[in-house]
Amino acid sequence: MFVDKAKIFVKGGNGGDGLVAFRRELYVPEGGPAGGDGGNGGDVIFRVDEGLRTLMDFRYQKHFKADRGEKGRNKSQHGANADHMIVRVPPGTIVVDDDTGERVADLTRHGQEVVIAKGGRGGRGNIRFKSSVNTAPAIAENGEEGQERWVTLELKVMADVGLVGFPSVGKSTLLSVVSAAQPKIGAYHFTTITPNLGVVDLGDERSFVMADLPGLIEGAHTGVGLGHDFLRHVERTRIIVHVVDMSGMEGRDPYEDWVKINDELRLYNPKLAERPQIVAANKMDMAESEDNLSAFRDQVAELRPDIVIMPISSLTKQGVREMLYRVADLLDSLPDVSELEESEQAAKADEGIVYKYETTDDMAFTISKDNEVFVVESEGIERLMRRTQFNSYEAIMRFGRILRGLGIDDALRKRGAKDGNTIRIGKFEFEFFEGGSDDYLYEDQ
Repeated sequence: MFVDKAKIFVKGGNGGDGLVAFRRELYVPEGGPAGGDGGNGGDVIFRVDEGLRTLMDFRYQKHFKADRGEKGRNKSQHGANADHMIVRVPPGTIVVDDDTGERVADLTRHGQEVVIAKGGRGGRGNIRFKSSVNTAPAIAENGEEGQERWVTLELKVMADVGLVGFPSVGKSTLLSVVSAAQPKIGAYHFTTITPNLGVVDLGDERSFVMADLPGLIEGAHTGVGLGHDFLRHVERTRIIVHVVDMSGMEGRDPYEDWVKINDELRLYNPKLAERPQIVAANKMDMAESEDNLSAFRDQVAELRPDIVIMPISSLTKQGVREMLYRVADLLDSLPDVSELEESEQAAKADEGIVYKYETTDDMAFTISKDNEVFVVESEGIERLMRRTQFNSYEAIMRFGRILRGLGIDDALRKRGAKDGNTIRIGKFEFEFFEGGSDDYLYEDQ
């Protein structure tokens, strides 16, 4: 089974906690702090493996969590950093953040890597807090939590040439003739429901990858039929070979079919209308095909005089070789997939970024009221709270001093906070005293 879409959960490893410890050697009086830092948590990294062709593995494993860093050790030893988790994905995989809809990564080249979930930093041990004022600090930090997110993976087939056309026009038969691929072939609509890939070797040291893509129907750009499941794969191809049944054996008009398919491509993505296209006028071994081809040429010339029309028969192989050489010549004049996508991404400022993750220590905050509770919101402060060990009196005092230094006390007073009011920051609630932030009392919600 071909799987080209999957939703998975990824989580970077938590950082290891810092340690509170002191030197206790027999002949070292007042030995001082010796608690080491915690190790960093592992990242979740996606790596492109050209040996993979589907997202099948993600049907059975949907959760990927990196290991956490080791806790700090005594004798000022740093806890070990966790190993990164490497997740292999096929070329052509797009990673989208499920909550925001933001494109996180577009993975096309073998060996390409991107960090999808960043591991948390290790907490600092008490040796980091030693100063001339406090020579024996009993304070350390918790490790930072690793980033976690749900992401959607979408696979777009990586092929040089994409075969498009209505169902049963002979795309699968053509692929089986020109390559070693063995797609399912039948005289009924939608025989092909998943993309098939084949390598076409011309014997002159030139070869290319051709994809037989599921047949289109009207309304596909809105998701009708196989809809978007088909169209996403066309975006990756450098050349479109539009297979048209020139026999009209099912009462269809070849020109109308050609127009409808091109309309679906254009409505889905206007750039597809600009993609180089060769029309493979198929089934020329049938009786009515010659007359239909003549009328088809005249009609297409009025609308798109640049379109190349190659009469072929997948059954008798008539004209197939000539068409393949024409395709190869056109490919030689075009940039490869990576260059094409880089140029398209450069034109879009938001797509020029492969990976985004906020790691700044921005302490900006807002204050609002929830009934009688003052609510302080700040990503930076909440991050600091997760690293603070609130079972330590010294840690609480340090946290209070940081809040006071940020001006949160003054801001709360201006908003009307008085002695005994409840202050909520993240999942913690504090009791406010006008004497200063050092006098905050707290309780976990």
